[in-house]
Amino acid sequence: MNLGELRREYSRTGLRRKDLHADPMRQFELWFQQACDAGLGDPSAFSLATASASGAPTVRTVLLKLFDQRGFVFFTNYASKKAQQIEENSQVGMLCHWLPLERQIKITGRAEKIPTKESAKYFATRPRGSQLGAWISPQSAVISSRKLLEGKLCEAIETLAGGEVPMPEKWGGYRIVPETMEFWQGRENRLHDRFCYRKQESSSDWIVERLAP
Repeated sequence: MNLGELRREYSRTGLRRKDLHADPMRQFELWFQQACDAGLGDPSAFSLATASASGAPTVRTVLLKLFDQRGFVFFTNYASKKAQQIEENSQVGMLCHWLPLERQIKITGRAEKIPTKESAKYFATRPRGSQLGAWISPQSAVISSRKLLEGKLCEAIETLAGGEVPMPEKWGGYRIVPETMEFWQGRENRLHDRFCYRKQESSSDWIVERLAP
């Protein structure tokens, strides 16, 4: 297979500075809504990059469950590898990639745990199966077989039959507080439009700069 032959031009639309909202969170909201309206599969999925204290990187796909002026929230097991790395190094990266729209948003920032009360509020809205999955899975730990998980699930279903599934102590949310947000729109001849919002150190204002593709 010649991967060099796998190519196409990006020609849907462009991105101009005057079209951008002054607030990057409002601009994110606009693009996210357009991704949802386009009927894309899993528009809330994003790649999360973390690194250990020594700088060893890991990347995986997680689901965005909330965003507002404070940042972007996802949920996980606090004993997972991603959580362990965040505890060692709170600097993270996230990438929302909507290929059919020829767009991506690259974000860097700091991850911090959200209050337990906020995590519990979200946990209560999850489907029961997802609640049970969070309860029985030792995320990222080595296990002998899938049968182990299935056995634990059967036990949990029997033990909690008809009752409320409590939120596990080692489960909750992280908020990514953005420091940079780059909006990328594919263009012909690989001359993509890239605009990066960068937080000013001395204020809450954002600097917007065009980057070379």
